[in-house]
Amino acid sequence: MSVLEQNFPVVQKKLSVDLKRNKTDIIICSYDDHFLVIATQIGTMGTILHARKDADISVHPTFSVSVIFGKRDEPMLVACARQLIEHISSSGTSQPLVLSLGLKDHSAETLKGIVSAVTENRLW
Repeated sequence: MSVLEQNFPVVQKKLSVDLKRNKTDIIICSYDDHFLVIATQIGTMGTILHARKDADISVHPTFSVSVIFGKRDEPMLVACARQLIEHISSSGTSQPLVLSLGLKDHSAETLKGIVSAVTENRLW
């Protein structure tokens, strides 16, 4: 189930998906200068990451992902942010991403499900 809300001031989508028997609430917000994605199974923000496309200095783009707050020893969370910023930048947008992941399950399958749900319901 996906809901698109265009109330002032931020366009957002809210949806819930079942990933490995865990209800996962996802909120996607499109601000003027960045995108915010919140995915939670625990009802809180969890680990917060910032991802951006680096300046185009070569044919192949590079991306920077950093943990702002939370678990710094979870490489799968960084990989999830990287995949999302690659999808965002491939659409021609250079806006950065703030990603919040409050998850019970940090498996590759869960994170792929989050990437899939967000890209299917993208606001970019």
